[in-house]
Amino acid sequence: MAFDFAELVAPAHTAVVTCEMQRGVIGDLTTGPELAAEAAELGIVDRSAALCAAARANGVRVVHALVALRGDRAGLSINNPMMAFVVKNPDQVREGTPAADLIPELGPEPEDIECRRIHGLTPFTGTELDSILRNLGVRTIVPVGVSVNEALLGLCISAADLGYRIALPTDAIAGVPRTYAEDVVKNTLAYLSNLTTTEKVIAAWGA
Repeated sequence: MAFDFAELVAPAHTAVVTCEMQRGVIGDLTTGPELAAEAAELGIVDRSAALCAAARANGVRVVHALVALRGDRAGLSINNPMMAFVVKNPDQVREGTPAADLIPELGPEPEDIECRRIHGLTPFTGTELDSILRNLGVRTIVPVGVSVNEALLGLCISAADLGYRIALPTDAIAGVPRTYAEDVVKNTLAYLSNLTTTEKVIAAWGA
């Protein structure tokens, strides 16, 4: 039987999940200029915005997975170099500040759902994301965002572990350096997900 991509991303059971598409991550308030520059050069914001708009127009839910850390970093375990770096800047994606906000190109629109975390490296662990998606009847996720180094990669691994199917638009994700991100897509994410493009997903919904 031929693979049915349109069935994989059918609106009735699909959600777009944006990952850390925030002002303080890749937007105007970023503290990580290398990743922000890579995201800008690849054009992932415009493609993600187009995907989210098409999703809403076709009854596909959009869920934004965000990180919003407490200013005092309470609840955050400093158990790795990434977290050690985070505590050096108490204003980095601090909850309640503009840096923790979604980039405006993606909304949020009233029908979107935001799922925030105050700890950890990835969107599923210790958050309501899995329950939200299951309660929406979601079986396939379309992840976009950053980064292939960490959060986006962890999102896909966790989603696969939890039984979700993944349609991954490789033109709407970024990591640094680019050659590393390309290797992760080729050698890891290709085995966890169905690699695709934003244009193909949008076309499937239009059909």
